[in-house]
Amino acid sequence: MKIFAYFYREPLLEDNLENVVNTLKLEQVYYDLGERYELKKLLKDCQENPPNYLLIRQFSELGDTAKDVKYNYKKLTNLGIKILILENQKLTNLDEVECLEHTVKIDINDPNILEIIDKNQQHLSLQKGQALRRIKALPPPGKAPYGYRRGKDCYIIDRSTAPIIKDFFEQFLLFGSLRGAVNYLAKRYGKKISVSTGSRWLKNPVYRGDLKYKNNEIISNTHVAIISREEAAQIDRLLGRNRKLSSKTASAKHSLVGLVSCQKCHHSMIINHVTQRNKKKEYLYIRPQNCPLQPSCKAIPYQDILQKTIDYICENFPKKVKSFNPKQIENYKNNIQQQITEKQDIIKRLPSLIESNILDEQTAQLRRYNLNIEMSQLRSKLEQLPPENLKNIADAVSLPRFWQDLSEAERRFYFREFIRQIYIEQTSKLEWNLDITFIV
Repeated sequence: MKIFAYFYREPLLEDNLENVVNTLKLEQVYYDLGERYELKKLLKDCQENPPNYLLIRQFSELGDTAKDVKYNYKKLTNLGIKILILENQKLTNLDEVECLEHTVKIDINDPNILEIIDKNQQHLSLQKGQALRRIKALPPPGKAPYGYRRGKDCYIIDRSTAPIIKDFFEQFLLFGSLRGAVNYLAKRYGKKISVSTGSRWLKNPVYRGDLKYKNNEIISNTHVAIISREEAAQIDRLLGRNRKLSSKTASAKHSLVGLVSCQKCHHSMIINHVTQRNKKKEYLYIRPQNCPLQPSCKAIPYQDILQKTIDYICENFPKKVKSFNPKQIENYKNNIQQQITEKQDIIKRLPSLIESNILDEQTAQLRRYNLNIEMSQLRSKLEQLPPENLKNIADAVSLPRFWQDLSEAERRFYFREFIRQIYIEQTSKLEWNLDITFIV
């Protein structure tokens, strides 16, 4: 029994061609990549020495149009060749081939079959068109994101809406509150958006000058950014901190909310507001939420914990940063930058490879696209590194005066930049100790 196989792969849509015939012994296997050179060779070889079976993954592999598929199918079957459609099946022996022959019955003259093939080819053509836009780093189909409008080959700044987006990001960076930034837009500009929309804006690479496609691949520096790389990295850090907190806690009025927990009962601590009758003055206390101990852990004045937190940071944070080795970070950064430079050099050499006929235009575009993705991933690693001026920041936050001049919202921002958790250990009814785990 003689068996041929023909597989077509569209390089813009498929990364790897799965081995659907596994260990099956084949007389001849034909592979095409983008063009149909091997298909022509297959048709010629079949006329001279036809096999018993021809294995293909799907009908669309026999041509670029429904007309081509029907013509080639008839040409092969008229030679007595049985064409078997594998779809997602894998074959390992001849018995499975013969079994597949009896289960696959397709009439190529059936109008419904031709309609399905035609729709599949149209869908494939649409996918190829979108893939071509992707490898050329052109914006995806659809409306431009708020703050931009469509240009000829890229997004361009919309001067009427970009300032609103910029102000939204600045509000979030200033106070670290998504809901606060959303409410600010509604109050200042009358621009009402949902919290989920605001969250998408913060995470959207387009505002950082990058394009993200449906396959989650990101191409950097495709258009003018609305926020800087430093601002984007800071937003990512804030989102990472807030992700561990409840939605109400993330935008809480008081700076310690969500950060304090009891070392004794291991429960998070919440703030209680206490007032006296006929008096406007309000007293704040922190106590464990749903403390299981008997007697339960006592409440502690909020201002006492706040002051002791500031004192602890002023005393211990600079010591923590001392172990920070900027030289090690610099070496890591230089290594990544070197990799980016090497990939940029490869991109510069692509035109000469096309002129020398070493690469065709489409293959060069695909290679450029993959290199751009790799560079975007490397730049993302750079953006996640600690700030180079971390020691200068530590010197600033170690001054008590720095904290006294901040509002609660501003203190909340800085606390969440450096503090992972604050632990309170109550040693008696009146005495307690404080310990802080820093993020650095």
